[in-house]
Amino acid sequence: MSAAGAVRVVVAEDEAIIRLDLVETLREQGFDVVADTGRGDEAVRLVAEHRPDVAILDVKMPGLDGIEAARRIAPQRGTAVVILTAFSQRELVEHAREAGAMTYLVKPYRRDALAPAVALALARYREMEALEGRIGDLEDRLEVRKIVDRAKGRLLDDHQMSEQDAYAFLQRTAMSQRRTMRDVAGDVLEARIAP
Repeated sequence: MSAAGAVRVVVAEDEAIIRLDLVETLREQGFDVVADTGRGDEAVRLVAEHRPDVAILDVKMPGLDGIEAARRIAPQRGTAVVILTAFSQRELVEHAREAGAMTYLVKPYRRDALAPAVALALARYREMEALEGRIGDLEDRLEVRKIVDRAKGRLLDDHQMSEQDAYAFLQRTAMSQRRTMRDVAGDVLEARIAP
């Protein structure tokens, strides 16, 4: 979000009248429209340049369609995607979701539906990011646990230590050297340190 707290938006719609209406409506509703375009390829570039909170992409555009633009925007991280389409076909909606879209609006859109769609996309995106962060933390913790367990096994086999003593050695060494358990365990596995 911008310093003033307004949600930053890039709009990509090839029909100029609809694009102008979207931009005007968003601005009236307090959004900060940082850029707009009528091309999908240009939308991808503008998102990379401006790093908006939300990108609103029409499905049918020259350069790249909105689904492919969403697919290219999603890995850049930080931008929720709203797909704007004249079609509400289940298959199209599924393709949009798979490409990274958080929600969609069917044209002709109602002006009072625009802000809730943007808010929904942003909320879903933030929930997804939070879940991915938690999954990453759990994966890291599991990896550390595996390395520490392997190091304990090495200490058990090579130095006839009990499991409790091996863990205590790893913990003491990490604390006294102000290092992580993962690093100390790695040094034990590489035979760089021993009791």
